[in-house]
Amino acid sequence: MKKRLLKKRSKKVGLAPGTLIFVGRQKVDTASITVLDYDKKTFTETQPKTLDECLTYKKGKTTTWINVDGIHDSETIQAIGKAFGIHQLVLEDIMNTDQRPKIEEFNNYLFIILKMLYISEESQEFTLEQVSLILGDNYVISFQEKPEDTFGAVRERIRGASGRIRESSSDYLVNALIDAIVDNYFSVLERFGDKIEILEETLLKDPNEAAMKEIYHYKREMILIRKAIWPLREVISTLQKTGSFLVREETKIYLRDIHDHTVQIMDIIESFREILSSMMDIYLSTISNRMNAVMKILTIFAVIFIPLTFIVGVYGMNFENMPELKWAWGYPTVWGVMIVVTITMVGYFKRKNWL
Repeated sequence: MKKRLLKKRSKKVGLAPGTLIFVGRQKVDTASITVLDYDKKTFTETQPKTLDECLTYKKGKTTTWINVDGIHDSETIQAIGKAFGIHQLVLEDIMNTDQRPKIEEFNNYLFIILKMLYISEESQEFTLEQVSLILGDNYVISFQEKPEDTFGAVRERIRGASGRIRESSSDYLVNALIDAIVDNYFSVLERFGDKIEILEETLLKDPNEAAMKEIYHYKREMILIRKAIWPLREVISTLQKTGSFLVREETKIYLRDIHDHTVQIMDIIESFREILSSMMDIYLSTISNRMNAVMKILTIFAVIFIPLTFIVGVYGMNFENMPELKWAWGYPTVWGVMIVVTITMVGYFKRKNWL
């Protein structure tokens, strides 16, 4: 299915700001919630059936990660917003999957939108998923369009108490989630690079219309990927420089490392864009060279046959007083002249390296 550069927003026209309307393609049937609550010594993982169960973690001393899979259910989003005091405009942005990556600061929480990039195992197409994060004092709420294993490594670190994640607060958890998304960019772009190399080999061996369509398809993919990743540097930079009490100084060191990774990713994307542009130029040049070669051969044949056609045309005139008309050697002489002219012209073309 062809991806749209802009999602349809016609159903939001005329509605009041903050109206919860899902914009995007629904990817799960029902929304589900998973809660991971932990500190240095304890850990619990539950799937609450009601939001009231989540409220018990709101004012606890542990760190709580509430993950919501499926953002099409406005009732669930509204209930979470009401329970944790999230602004209505933020809830509207969560349900609009065409948002630009950004960060917004509020009095008691930070709102972050990111784009998760992965390759569909079924279609082998690149897919972008919007991920929204709410960073509170002792909790993190993440909203995903559908369950994905990009955060799987983070969950395993929490379950196994590996690294410093169980010893740190909610801002470090947000750092870990962003780092998982950014690291996944590298693996996806690596697979994208493999596809480009295969296409480049095909283009050099046998440039055809199918290769041209694939180049165009990849260029379109790069536009979508660049659009999703380019603003990420601004988001990370803002997190580094924020004066909010929610982001501690010891966490900003790790954010600086993520920022360096985003710069590397953008360099890779720009390199891929240049390669794809050069591949398109190679394709057009190759097709042009093929056309020129064909035209050269046709032109040479045309030049050879022009004098022969002239000779045949002259001797094809049926005038009574034409010279050599009744000469016994006239016919073989004309053939001899035409053969000599042909050999001479072919020899001349070869000497000029035209053949």
